[in-house]
Amino acid sequence: MSVTPVTPNTDAVLDAAKRCVERWGMAKVTIDDIAADAGVSRATLYRLFPGGKDVLYDAMRVRELEEFFTRLTGLVDGVDDLDELLVRIVVAATSELRSDQHLAAMLASSPGEVAGELTLDGLPRIIRMATVFLAPLVADHLPRAEAARLVELLGRLVISYFLAPSEHVDLGDPESARVFLSTFVLPAFHPETTWS
Repeated sequence: MSVTPVTPNTDAVLDAAKRCVERWGMAKVTIDDIAADAGVSRATLYRLFPGGKDVLYDAMRVRELEEFFTRLTGLVDGVDDLDELLVRIVVAATSELRSDQHLAAMLASSPGEVAGELTLDGLPRIIRMATVFLAPLVADHLPRAEAARLVELLGRLVISYFLAPSEHVDLGDPESARVFLSTFVLPAFHPETTWS
């Protein structure tokens, strides 16, 4: 897949696609709906996103992930203690997911597609983005390879607990997250730990 250059028209189309998906659900939205909402012709939309809806939706997902991890990085910037950094990452990520109105609308209209995007289909992309944005913060405390593994684990945990909430663990609550991480995650990631 080629990366679509960001232009004012590209942003307008991505914004329109997001609005249309929130309104009607991903499966029901047509290229014509998006073009009309964005105020561009169908031909312009196809010039911006050769390949149509699939390429446009991929670009929308990438932009949303970049925005998500940019916000998340801003919320944890400047934390010097590894334990506190991990708690803040998990709590902030969980809170962001829970308060995301677009995601809530998508879950209501197309739960299977959204679950697929957060797990089977989209998880590799989410993990890559999490690694790009968060592993450098964790790498201040752990070797680079361990930092990447820890960020992957945190991403998988946050998504899992978001999609299937637990009555025992609330990763959106700082104290619950702290107990969970200190008991089940942090002991495996001490600097002296080596991975094969």
